[in-house]
Amino acid sequence: MKKVKSLVLAGLLALAPTLVSHAPALAQDNAATAAPTADNVAAPAESANVTAPAAAQAAPAAKVAAPPRMKPTPGIGMPKPGEITLQEQFTETGHTARWLHDKMLLPLITIISVFVALLMLYVMIRFRRSANPVPSKTSHNTLIEVIWTVVPVVILLVIAVPSIGLLADQYKPAPKDAVTVKVTGYQWYWGYEYPDNAIPEFVSNMLTKEKAAENGEPYLLAPDNRLVLPVGRPIRLIITGADVIHAFAVPSLWVKMDAVPGRLNEKSFTIEKPGVYYGQCSELCGARHGFMPIAIEALPPEQFDQWVLSQGGTLAGKEAEKTADAAPAADAKI
Repeated sequence: MKKVKSLVLAGLLALAPTLVSHAPALAQDNAATAAPTADNVAAPAESANVTAPAAAQAAPAAKVAAPPRMKPTPGIGMPKPGEITLQEQFTETGHTARWLHDKMLLPLITIISVFVALLMLYVMIRFRRSANPVPSKTSHNTLIEVIWTVVPVVILLVIAVPSIGLLADQYKPAPKDAVTVKVTGYQWYWGYEYPDNAIPEFVSNMLTKEKAAENGEPYLLAPDNRLVLPVGRPIRLIITGADVIHAFAVPSLWVKMDAVPGRLNEKSFTIEKPGVYYGQCSELCGARHGFMPIAIEALPPEQFDQWVLSQGGTLAGKEAEKTADAAPAADAKI
């Protein structure tokens, strides 16, 4: 038994130097094994730091509430009972057109009509057979011929100058920063799309008589979805048709343009006052031609921007810059 103990002790003494020399290596292996665990603990924190901004960017922005639906004002943007002239205008070209119609054309037409009626009455009485048994043999009168040639030419020139100016203004191209809307006529409703604001097309159908009365809007003129536009900003409408020829017309804004399939027609204008402006299709387009109304809701610029954001759209151009400038300075520090 003593010999066995002696052999075991001798073996342990022989292996002792080897165990001592391998101890540092074993310690390093253990440390290396434990290190990944520590790294794994720290890794999620780093991943969270990297992922947090991306998640914040991917998260949808807070829902912006749309401004309340504007109530129409009787007599503004719609016909008035007993009205015999053009509707009150709310664009620059509309003011020019109404002035040309009311202050120039109507007085001239009235004066010419009364003058011709009196002249014919005079001729019928003065040169009737009983009062003039021997007719005049006069074939030429230089003064009269000069007058009836020069006076109509002068009248036409007076009318032509403002008319040509109005015609040029009606087709003046919109500026680059104009709010662009694509208008498409369908049988029998309208579609509106805001390409610069990333708002996809939505359609506009006429309200029923009961729903129009509930909303306090004129029947046959009120649709469910309005074309929303800003006040004081230039507007560019790109107008086309999807099936047959329609016509986009809003009389109080002096807007009328054919919607022709396969063609893009452009109309530009600037609305001066907030309100609801009504119109209708003005081209015979089928059985329900009289039931595809137009309603433009003109909002102040800030409310229009709010409406764009509420529809999931984006602000373009100067409006986006203003929004960025209004952002809190703390965002820049982050």
